[in-house]
Amino acid sequence: MAEYVQVAKRALQQLGGHGGIRGLLSQLLRSWKGCRHRWVIYTEEMNGKNTFWELDGSMVPPEWHRWLHCMTEDPPTTHPPVPRKFIWENHKMNLSGTPGQYVPYSTTRKKIQEWIPPSIPSK
Repeated sequence: MAEYVQVAKRALQQLGGHGGIRGLLSQLLRSWKGCRHRWVIYTEEMNGKNTFWELDGSMVPPEWHRWLHCMTEDPPTTHPPVPRKFIWENHKMNLSGTPGQYVPYSTTRKKIQEWIPPSIPSK
């Protein structure tokens, strides 16, 4: 019997931590409803690149990402976001797999040296 009381007590604590029954129902409704009513219509060209067949999630600017994922109810066209230092003026796509990709350089010596075959003097 004491175990059931502990389980009920823990369930009530969970409800209290999430805004009570009203908060629990709103979370369930939000997760059930989701954000399926918002989507992206990509342009056919972005930053000089044809994007008709090569769509990428990084093509969505950060302020629109917030609206797409229901972090805010107002789109950035009607309520522009507060200017922050991490939001760039010109949004760039992900350049992985292209010549413009970021390639870090190594600052340490190689641990394995490649084998160079000995040269045979020609006769």
